[in-house]
Order: sequence, then C-alpha cells, then structure tokens
Amino acid sequence: MGIILMILIILLAVIVIANIKIVPQAHTYIIERFGGYYATWNVGLHFKVPFIDRIAKKVNMKEHVADFPPQPVITKDNVTMQIDTVIYYQITDPKLFAYGVERPMMAIENLTATTLRNIIGDLELDETLTSRDMVNTKMRSILDEATDPWGIKINRVELKNIMPPAEIQDAMERQMKAERERRESILRAEGEKKSAILLAEGEKESAILKAEAKKQAAIREAEGQAEAIIAVQSAVAEGIKKINDATPSKAYLTLKSLESFEKAADGKATKIIIPSEIQGLAGLATSVAELVKNDMGDSSVPEKPENGKRTADDVKGNTPSDDTDSPKKFKVRG
Repeated sequence: MGIILMILIILLAVIVIANIKIVPQAHTYIIERFGGYYATWNVGLHFKVPFIDRIAKKVNMKEHVADFPPQPVITKDNVTMQIDTVIYYQITDPKLFAYGVERPMMAIENLTATTLRNIIGDLELDETLTSRDMVNTKMRSILDEATDPWGIKINRVELKNIMPPAEIQDAMERQMKAERERRESILRAEGEKKSAILLAEGEKESAILKAEAKKQAAIREAEGQAEAIIAVQSAVAEGIKKINDATPSKAYLTLKSLESFEKAADGKATKIIIPSEIQGLAGLATSVAELVKNDMGDSSVPEKPENGKRTADDVKGNTPSDDTDSPKKFKVRG
C-alpha cells in the first residue's frame, strides 16, 4: 500500500512539474481549454492545468523576413519580367495570428504576387525600372491593410530584383552605351570649348599686360628724358645767372663768342652766320692787314705829280672798306 502511494505521489509530482511552463522573451503562448481559446501567456512562469489546458500555438513576436521567389508580371507595354520581393513583417496580435488565417505565410505570398501584378500592370517598362520607391510604398500600404485582421503588421516591402527578358536587356545596354557615348562627346566638346576660351583669355591678358608694360616703359623713358632736359637747362640757366651776377667784361664775352664760333665751325656745317660783333673784329683785322701791306709797298709808289694830287688809280684799293661792320656771310667748305 505504501509503495502504491509513493508511486502516485511521484507521478503527481511529475505531472505538476511537466505543466509548469516558462515563456521566454519575445514569445507568447496561445492556451486552449477544452478545445477553445482560453488565454495568452506572455513572458514569465505559468502553470497549465493538466489534461484540461493545452498550448495551442507558440508565437514568435520578433520581426520576420520573408523572401518570396520571382513572380512573372506583365507591364502596361506588354513586357513580361520576373520580380522577386522581400517582406518585413511582425506579429502584433498572437490570437488573431493563430485563428485569423490558415497558413498565413502562404496567404501573404499570394497576396504579394497579386498586388505586385496589379501595380506593375499600370506602369510601363521604364517607369517600372525607375519607380521602385513608389511600388514599395503602394505594396506596403495594401498588404498592411489586408493582413491587419490576421494580427500581422507589414513594416517594409522591397523589390529585390527586376529581371526583364534577355532581348530587352540587350536593347537597354545598347541604349545605355549610346547615351554614354553621346554624353562623352558633349563633355569632350565642352571641355575643348572651355580650353579654347581660357587660352584666348590668357593670350588677351598677356597682350594687354605687354602693351601696358610698353606704355609704362615709354612713360618712364619720356619722364626721364624730360627730367634730364630740365636738369640740363636748369644747370645752363644757373650758369647764365651766375655769369650775369658776375658782370663779365666785354672781352670775356667776345672770347666766349669765339669759342662758340670754333665749335660751330667744326666742319660739319656748310653755312655759318657770323654775329656782327665777330664780323667787326674780322673787319678790324682785315684793315690792319691792309695798312701793313700799304706801308710795305710805299717804296715802290711813284712820285707825286707836279700838281701834288694823287690820281684815283693811286689810291684805288688802299682805303679800308666802309662796310666792315656790316654782317657778312661766309661759305665754309667742309
């Protein structure tokens, strides 16, 4: 009797221990009692009534990723292509997820395929390739609304690959190559144009700078010459002023005139105009020379006529010229 009691106690302890459940983090358990929904266990320690309660479903509350295989779709311009999608979803209501739909993942996959065909059917090929964000947004909105009664929230929908037919891909590659060659030609032409403009501007600026340098050099040279002339003339004026202040004698002035005449008669000029003062000196020298000549020729002069008068021929040429003081012009042969 004691053995049977001990066996019953051990069996009861095993049953109690087996019905103690611990729900881990980010999980929930759906509990049924007598075949109907009874409770939802969250994280923690729970006790299940033996033979009455049962765990109907264990639900993972983490975010899930579903990668669906490529689906054939037809665009508005009758191009058939393959598109595969990736869906990020999360279970928000474990009870609805357990009792809302049979095989929810298959339901989401089929709903994704039909929604994708409806959206792509309104777009042409080029729009489909360039409107991924718009397609993703529309699909997420439609799927989220459709799966809400199932206790599922669609967080994101992404078009993973868009695969058009091989001939369309070849045509697109040729078009892309032609477009890139066109852009290359345009860029090369623009570069050559800018290069020519820059070269022309450089030559223009160089010519302007050279002309400006020549102008400045000419101005500096003219200023230097002007300053030199002013300095020379100032020195000459200062010398004349000092001479005037010293009240030079007439002999000094005559001597300076002769020095100037000497420089003028250096053989480079064909005509020389002699001042009246120098001509007077020259006339005086000529008169003296004539007198000396006459004195030397007195011994050969015939006796006076008996009437005591000299004839005009005797005195012809012995009288000094009366116009010695008038200016004369001499030709000097160089």
